[in-house]
Amino acid sequence: MRRNDQSPRMSDEAVKAKTDRVWKEWFAIIDKAGGKKMTHKEIVKLLSTKHDVGPWWCQMVTVTYEQDRGLRQKHEKANGYQVSVSRTVEAPLSDLYKAFADEKRRATWLGEDRLVVRKATANKSMRVTWHHAKSSLEVNFYSKGEDKSQVIVQHSKLANAKSAAKMKKYWSEALDRLRDSFS
Repeated sequence: MRRNDQSPRMSDEAVKAKTDRVWKEWFAIIDKAGGKKMTHKEIVKLLSTKHDVGPWWCQMVTVTYEQDRGLRQKHEKANGYQVSVSRTVEAPLSDLYKAFADEKRRATWLGEDRLVVRKATANKSMRVTWHHAKSSLEVNFYSKGEDKSQVIVQHSKLANAKSAAKMKKYWSEALDRLRDSFS
């Protein structure tokens, strides 16, 4: 009796391996406890204290339950919506980082510059205010070998599901251009 047309992000087998229960069992437990009227924190506390579920799995089970029951939309977080996009690039880590950190280089693949860098750790991460402080970016960089790197852009504090979908597409296309700039 799904209220949502999405399947859980993780299989029953994976959840059972880590929590000793499948999704249907967790949903029944939370429903019986009054989950449809509970806050996110209350569900997490229920799972943690009464069912000895670890912190990461408390969040996974709670968010999946909320999405399944129509209490939370895809990409929805407590402070708005959040999307994440990543790309692996055929370039050394320092080159990938520079392509994001250097304003002139960034303009060649991003096409616009609505970023205000608040904090940056070279070759590791950036914290960015996007478009007049309406939303926020966390950009992380990872080495995948001598000449291969990964960038992950997490865009947070988005107003609604529509803007989350729009920014997911935006960052997918932007990171494709970034990746292509190294070809």
